[in-house]
Amino acid sequence: MKHVFRQGSDPNAPVMVLFHGTGGTEHDLLPLAQSIAPTSSVLGIRGNVSENGMNRYFRRLAEGVFDEEDLILRTQEVKDFLDLAAADYALDHRNFVAIGYSNGANIAGSLLFHVQDVFRGAILHHPMVPLRGLQLPDLSAIPCFIGAGRNDPLCTPQETEELEGLLSGAGAPVTLHWENAGHQLTKTEVAAAAVWYNSHFAG
Repeated sequence: MKHVFRQGSDPNAPVMVLFHGTGGTEHDLLPLAQSIAPTSSVLGIRGNVSENGMNRYFRRLAEGVFDEEDLILRTQEVKDFLDLAAADYALDHRNFVAIGYSNGANIAGSLLFHVQDVFRGAILHHPMVPLRGLQLPDLSAIPCFIGAGRNDPLCTPQETEELEGLLSGAGAPVTLHWENAGHQLTKTEVAAAAVWYNSHFAG
């Protein structure tokens, strides 16, 4: 998978794994990682699916309707890539923290749903429920931050609360941060994610 890796100043800090939104690239969330975890190494991954020329991590059948078969396939594809990247860059895969926005938050969520201990933690900006009807792994050791907009037309508050319930039901300590905004990523949401990150992983 096309990606960018940047070595951080603190080798013991979590490695931030970055998942862009629809139409983004592996570089999109580098400033976000810098704001949230400035001493961390970062691994930005570009989605392998093209939708009308826009990069995505998996196909969808319509707005808000996922191609679930492709989602499962692509989730494994990303997991395999993370294993390769850990070996190539001498990274501890047990020290990965995900940051995803929109489509990227959905693939990160799918990884949490499917793979035991794939991340140490996850920051999900405007995610949806990736799949329903799954038996989730034990997430009790994986804190999660969800950033959501009360006026988000793509990820409704009900969808956000359903995802929170599924993650919490699997044991994950979930922090849900609301913005009085839509689907866009606001400065205050990023600041809240940074506070959350520092409370769980800094020091």
